[in-house]
Amino acid sequence: MCGIIGYTGKKNATQVLVKGLSRLEYRGYDSAGVAVIRDQELVIRKKKGKLSVLRDDLKKDPIQGKTGIGHTRWATHGVPNDVNAHPHYDHKEKIAIVHNGIIENYLDLKKMLERKGYKFVSETDSEAIAHLISSNYKGDLRKAVQDSAKQMEGSYSIAAVHKGEPGRIVGMRNDSPLIIGIGEGENFIASDIPAVLDYTKKVVYLDNKEIVDLNEKTVLVYGPNGRKKKKKEVEIKWDISQAEKNGFRHFMLKEIFEQPEVIKNILEERIEKENVKFDELKITKNQLKKTKKIAIVACGTAYHAGLTAQYAIEEVAKVPVWVDTSSEFRYRDPLVDKETLVIVVSQSGETADTLAALREAREKGAKVLAICNVLGSSIAREADGVIYTHAGPEIAVASTKAYTAQLVVLYLFAYYLASARGSKKNSGFIKEIKSLPAAAKKLLDQYSSKRNKIAKYASEFHEYYLARNNKSCFLYLGRNVNYPNAIEGALKLKEISYISAEGYPAGEMKHGPIALIDENPWVVCIAVKGATYEKMLSNIQEIKARGGIIIAIATEGDAKLKKSKVEYVIETPRIKELFSPAIVVIPLQLLAYYVAAEFGYDIDQPRNLAKSVTVE
Repeated sequence: MCGIIGYTGKKNATQVLVKGLSRLEYRGYDSAGVAVIRDQELVIRKKKGKLSVLRDDLKKDPIQGKTGIGHTRWATHGVPNDVNAHPHYDHKEKIAIVHNGIIENYLDLKKMLERKGYKFVSETDSEAIAHLISSNYKGDLRKAVQDSAKQMEGSYSIAAVHKGEPGRIVGMRNDSPLIIGIGEGENFIASDIPAVLDYTKKVVYLDNKEIVDLNEKTVLVYGPNGRKKKKKEVEIKWDISQAEKNGFRHFMLKEIFEQPEVIKNILEERIEKENVKFDELKITKNQLKKTKKIAIVACGTAYHAGLTAQYAIEEVAKVPVWVDTSSEFRYRDPLVDKETLVIVVSQSGETADTLAALREAREKGAKVLAICNVLGSSIAREADGVIYTHAGPEIAVASTKAYTAQLVVLYLFAYYLASARGSKKNSGFIKEIKSLPAAAKKLLDQYSSKRNKIAKYASEFHEYYLARNNKSCFLYLGRNVNYPNAIEGALKLKEISYISAEGYPAGEMKHGPIALIDENPWVVCIAVKGATYEKMLSNIQEIKARGGIIIAIATEGDAKLKKSKVEYVIETPRIKELFSPAIVVIPLQLLAYYVAAEFGYDIDQPRNLAKSVTVE
């Protein structure tokens, strides 16, 4: 949630901040603002709405300065408006802060500060930070931030500036991400790497409770005890062009079409002849051999990848698996111990609930394996071992390529685990998984034109929906290993088109959901060839008998399905059922995309959502 950027150097800070915020807008886009030190004056400009509103305002009335901080907001406390937007002043307008996270004891802090005469103008918890730093300020901004942190409870990353200390930015993090960008004659602070990649590829990752004190020449990091710490610089390997649209209308569509290459790169990196290798894993094969059970813990789309992995791991490695949402796992007493492997899955590696679940599992003695995309993220650093998906930056809020990358890595881990436990090599597994990139490319090649079959189906649904006064909805049905894809497909549609959609195991249809089927629901049936194929055909007939409109995801050349006279059919390349979810999900992503496009919605930045959920 929320994006933070800070800059100090020789450039016009406002331009750097706005460009950095444009790279972070996927983290929140309710409002945006900057605070810039101009001739020992602290100037704040902030506006409700997308970054473009702030950008236009700054074009009309520019702010010149060499040091500043910026913020793009996903609202938690206080409605989106100009006043609640960040940055926030202290009462003397000498200090400005930007904040990502939630200060859980802000009401207590607010009462204490009001008794001291501090006046609050916003509804946010963040404003309390500015006043608190002011109350602790005795000529040293870093010391004031450090003392203030001792009084704050909750999750936060903060960047602060003081007009009396030009050229200086102080930042701190606690359970919310913050990185440092190391430049030449300039330095940066940010929530995520894309914000600084236009200027530098050298970054430092802050750990919890660490404070950074930087100016254009130096970067100093301090631990919570106030002692200086040496931090390792990391060279970022990917290029900022990977965070550009490159001719696509939306980031989501670009990322959908990147999936064949993402899968190909993962397989080339991880497979060596008949072996799977995870060089960064750290958890030994001997430790894996002792695993008696596995818990997969994740949120949202990553949770759906975990549901699919349950089928794969149990089939290939013969280890019992259960899957839990992070927010539920962390608030009960999960039965995990030293013989349990807990796999946490997170694209960002900063998901608050998943990070808390990781810590809960480790406290109980379980080994924790992280599957994530972001190098050096909190989850990657705190887990016993990590496997990076290397999917590149994913900018669209609705996850696509990160999901398929997670699936493929989890498939490979199932094979790796089986090998660690002494199972014989399965050459058929390696051969089949290597066919995924070509299958994904073959599928996407059919939908590279703007007026493809799925776009046409979406257009017809749009007309149907409007003709019935917005009274249609979607059901998604799947069985076996593709049941999780039914939930994921429904989630994608809900996320970006705001249409009611529910995913169910098709065998449960007669236990409730069938009551919804009349002439209004559109039903997406995942009916690819596999062990439960005949059962899905029966479900399709039951839906047709009740007037439901069916979109079938089928295996190419399926003669039986054609005889069923299904209204809409999307064919996918033939592939072994175990691996089919990595292919089947692609038309589900495209369907959601084209439906949302028909409605003219903001696909990359859907309402009320942010890419990385770093607060509860």
